[in-house]
Amino acid sequence: TWHLKKIPQIVSERTFSLDSPKFEAKPKLELNSVCGIECQRRLPVPSLSDLKDLLSYETVFENGTRTLTEVNVLGLVLDPAGNTTTQSSSRRKRQVYGTDSRFSIYDKRFMTNFPFNTAVKISTGCSGILISPKHVLTAAHCLHNGKDYVKGSKRLRVGLMKTKSRGDGRKRKGAKRNGMPSFQWTRVKSTHIPKGWFKGISGDIALDYDYAVLELKRPHKRKYMELGISPTIKMMPGSMIHFSGFDNDRSGHLVYRFCSISDESNDLFYQYCDAEPGSTGSGVYLRLKEPNKKKWKRKIIAVYSGHQWVDVNGEQQDYNVAVRITPLKYAQICFWIHGNDENCTQG
Repeated sequence: TWHLKKIPQIVSERTFSLDSPKFEAKPKLELNSVCGIECQRRLPVPSLSDLKDLLSYETVFENGTRTLTEVNVLGLVLDPAGNTTTQSSSRRKRQVYGTDSRFSIYDKRFMTNFPFNTAVKISTGCSGILISPKHVLTAAHCLHNGKDYVKGSKRLRVGLMKTKSRGDGRKRKGAKRNGMPSFQWTRVKSTHIPKGWFKGISGDIALDYDYAVLELKRPHKRKYMELGISPTIKMMPGSMIHFSGFDNDRSGHLVYRFCSISDESNDLFYQYCDAEPGSTGSGVYLRLKEPNKKKWKRKIIAVYSGHQWVDVNGEQQDYNVAVRITPLKYAQICFWIHGNDENCTQG
């Protein structure tokens, strides 16, 4: 069951202008030497002032201007337990682990219906998910490499899957063949990235903050996926997660997968869902029962951050990782969507 939680408040304290970014970074599909499972266990619990700094955020607008908004966090109870993780199972190599268990969705009835139609393509080569009539959730590193915004993020666009429109008998350029989706591209009005992505507590880019929200120039009329607070592995049916994205090795197809989570920290899920670059930024979701109702509901509980190589006890090891939507991140993303914290008291 989805359990309602009281959410801490994130309120904007002040916003000031920054220099326009250069937009010169190369997009990185894989992140190296980031803080892995062992490193996560050793990290100190961030203090309230750390969190205020990490959750302050940059906004880049369509015309290239940039602002920094400093925030305050109210009503937060700090967890003294630190970054506890459950013990992991043994690791396997490669992004596709063993038998490839991904499903390409060919049937247009599935592709253009909920939940698959909430998956979107980002023009920098990643995936994302619709979280409101005007907002898309994706991974921060699809737009920013920790130092600068990536090339192509200056004129960022989001592709929503579409079926053939009426009277579209003649073949259009880029039309669907073999069940491939075509896209309706929408310009992005602004992007929000948490400051924690630029420099984590460990002094390196922090995977914990590898998420971003894009505001579209025009609202869409589709069903979108609501946010949920990520439960612990024990509270998930079969500890299974699901996500759909546009994997590079299956060009143009929407690819769906599900798998169980093998490890978790306070902010990250470690899993072996089969995935290839291109699916980074997908919304990871669960289907749980609504409280006091017989209805089941899907909600986004994490953002797929991709395949990571990390240093574990001096050895390079790999896994696929997703950034959990904690109560604090829920509060921040909800604030970005609504522009106030009144709609974000419970999640």
